[in-house]
Amino acid sequence: GDKAFAQFLTDEIKEEKKIQKHKSLPKVSGGWELEVHGTEAKLVRKIAGERVTVTFNINNSIPPSDEEETQEEQKPDEQEPDLTSTPNFVVEVVKDDTKQTLVLDCHYPEDEVGHEGEEESDIFTIREVSFQPTGESDWKDTNYTLNTDSLDWALYDHLMDFLADRGVDNTFADELIELSTALEHQEYIKFLEDLKSFVKCQ
Repeated sequence: GDKAFAQFLTDEIKEEKKIQKHKSLPKVSGGWELEVHGTEAKLVRKIAGERVTVTFNINNSIPPSDEEETQEEQKPDEQEPDLTSTPNFVVEVVKDDTKQTLVLDCHYPEDEVGHEGEEESDIFTIREVSFQPTGESDWKDTNYTLNTDSLDWALYDHLMDFLADRGVDNTFADELIELSTALEHQEYIKFLEDLKSFVKCQ
């Protein structure tokens, strides 16, 4: 059984490498620096008196597909539909002269993915906003967190503009999807390779 499993994985890795779009990770325009630690990625950008950090994790970032098709129904030469990774991401804005960080928790709404042709609609939304002490990795649940569900629209729009002024806009969100998808695929191939070595290990 293990031999057949290893052979299957070998073929699967070959296939995945064939459809891999990016050999190296795509860049995000606008002077963002990328750091990757396993499945977590961090984009950092410094602008006058501020540091903006965007963090996301590719785990569980691929929305469940609606296709109930079984593999047999697909024609053999049809490629599987492109999987797109749309992770939640957290934007932190630190001003040099304050001890506080403004944290905005953003996500891609599931129904917004096919948004072509609409008026300038935003492809991501802000879910929560809070202040956290700068430099502390553990955020406190005791800090007030503003949930945007019940938020005044004008305030919400200002928050979106605030992000856009710092380079977090639709273009950025699109490029983040590209980057995340490439990263997810890279990690998937690596996982298959690790699994193959594990299975072959006697």
